[in-house]
Amino acid sequence: MKKWIVIISILVVIMIGLSINVYLNATKPLKVAERKAEQIALEHTSLVSYNDFNVYNGSTSYYVLKGNNDKGEKIIVWIPEKEGKILVKKEEDGITKKEALQKLYNEKDPQEVLSVRLGMENQVPLWEIYYKTENNLINYYWVHFESGEMLKDIQNL
Repeated sequence: MKKWIVIISILVVIMIGLSINVYLNATKPLKVAERKAEQIALEHTSLVSYNDFNVYNGSTSYYVLKGNNDKGEKIIVWIPEKEGKILVKKEEDGITKKEALQKLYNEKDPQEVLSVRLGMENQVPLWEIYYKTENNLINYYWVHFESGEMLKDIQNL
């Protein structure tokens, strides 16, 4: 009986170790991208600190950082993954995540919102809302960051 407990304990420890290894390897590219974006933003913009990072994968991939500039203002920095112009906007010059979601709820009836993230398409900053409808169909809804107008609505994927 004692032998089985030892064997099971060893197997559990091995499984936990393998799970941790898989998780760390899966998140490594995102951490590398975040460090790259942070370095670029600190060198080429007035960003001095950030509290939020995400990767937007549209027609062009962008790194998006939300933080503060050297004047203490809240800013958002869009950095193209490969090449292109870095865009910096004051957070107050656009709509909030909550306002973008309200726009969706005013026009659609989402069953579940899966994610809301900042992105960029054709040099236009936007909020991308990824949601499901009652039939479990996937939908994308893009809201212009500055005006709050709907830019694109992709339904029933």
